[in-house]
Amino acid sequence: MELILASAIGVLAASGVYLVLRPRTFQVIIGLSLLSYAVNLFILAMGRLRMDGAPVITQGQVNPTDYADPVPQALVLTAIVIGFAMTALFLVVLLAARGLSGSDHVDGVEK
Repeated sequence: MELILASAIGVLAASGVYLVLRPRTFQVIIGLSLLSYAVNLFILAMGRLRMDGAPVITQGQVNPTDYADPVPQALVLTAIVIGFAMTALFLVVLLAARGLSGSDHVDGVEK
């Protein structure tokens, strides 16, 4: 399971970096989205891959390894919401820049 997750993170990060380096603004936006997905998976993986862990600590004997860690899940949820808002903002800026310059190249010059 860890190998599959690490491979998925690597593929998403590599694809995101490749697309960020492309000359078209839409490809840059998709690349930033892929990079944010890779970072979200990485943060979630750092919180341990725990299956069937109880989400709430009960009274009595407390063994922290028996419970799921809510902090990485909360961080990823917040990052997803912020990433969605930033993608929407980038798309609006992309449409405005394309309307003003007539090109969707990053530097505004069609080669």
